[in-house]
Order: sequence, then structure tokens, then C-alpha cells
Amino acid sequence: MAPLPADIVACPDCDLLQRMPALPSGGTARCARCGLALGSRKPGSLDRSMALAVAALIAFLLANMEPLMRVSVSGKTSSTTILGGVQTMWLQGEKITALLVALFVVVAPALDIVFMLAVLLASRRPPAPRWVGALLRWMELSGVWSMVGVMMLGILVSLVKISSLATVEPGIGIFAVGALVFLLAGMSDSFEPREIWPRVRWVNGEGPETGQ
Repeated sequence: MAPLPADIVACPDCDLLQRMPALPSGGTARCARCGLALGSRKPGSLDRSMALAVAALIAFLLANMEPLMRVSVSGKTSSTTILGGVQTMWLQGEKITALLVALFVVVAPALDIVFMLAVLLASRRPPAPRWVGALLRWMELSGVWSMVGVMMLGILVSLVKISSLATVEPGIGIFAVGALVFLLAGMSDSFEPREIWPRVRWVNGEGPETGQ
């Protein structure tokens, strides 16, 4: 069976096989049947994604190493980090909640950032190794389970509720979490995986057909 031409794509929603046209700068290709966006051409997509991924990595480290806030009640002051909060919940018997927070707020965002950096670095000089294709698929899963924004919303709700009972001073960690929410969203929006796939080495060891 002869392989399909490289410009033939299948719509992820309706499975319609169709030819992907050469897109102009800033253009978007949509499925001829269901209208789903099949791809777009974003100038500087990979370089912008790399810059946002590095910034997200720095924000992620700060968010997990610096205190989120300092709470003072009746002369007593305490502060904690995200990992410190996970440890406290675990020691207090809330083990399922601790595991969920660790998975969705620490592990999933970390994998999302690491996978993005690995894919971008490995594909800068085509042909990219075959494991880049696997990472591209795993990135879809890690991005779905990353819920830093949900945690940020929970923190803001908690601050409103306890503001009348205690003195709350925001720490560097909470600002880093806020920045991380926007950086992860920008990183995901600017990344165009269709610019990576043509660079990946085929399973038979051949290089990409493009001249990149």
C-alpha cells in the first residue's frame, strides 16, 4: 500500500481525508465538511513557544519553591508552598486530595513544560528523532490534566473568605502561579504541532521529505 502524500490529512472530528493547502502567513485551514480548524501558520511559532516554555519553567519553579502567602492570626504566622500544602493534606489524612493536587497542579504542568522544551529542542535541527512524535501525543494528555488555573481560582476564593478572620500577605509563589497560568495558555496557543511533524524521522529511518 502506497503511503498517502504528506499534504493529505484526516479531520480529527469527522475523519474526512482532504488535501492541506499551502497556508499564507497567519492563515488557517478548516475541514471542508465540519469546519474544524485543521492547522494554521503562525509566524515565529516555534521560537515564541520556546520563549514561553522557558518563562513557564521559571514561573513553575518559583510557584513550587516560594510561599504562596503568609497568614497571621492572633500573633501566630504561618506560610506554605504548594508542595508543603500537599504534604500537610497527606499528613492530615486527606491522601486522595493530596494526590489529586500533586497530579493536576505539580506533575501535569511539569510534564507539559518538559515535553514542550524537549520537542522544541529536538526539532530545531531536522530530522528530529522518532520519540518526538510520541511526546507530541503525550503533550495532548498532559495539557488536558494541567489545572493550575483551577488552583489559582481556589486560592483567590480562599483569600476572600479568610480576609476577615486573619491578616493575609501574598507571597512570591502566588504571583508565580498567576504568571504560570497565562504562560501555559500562551505556550499552548502559540505552539503549532504541524510545524514539527514534517521534521520527525520516519520509522524506517528515512529523513523528512522537506528541505528544512
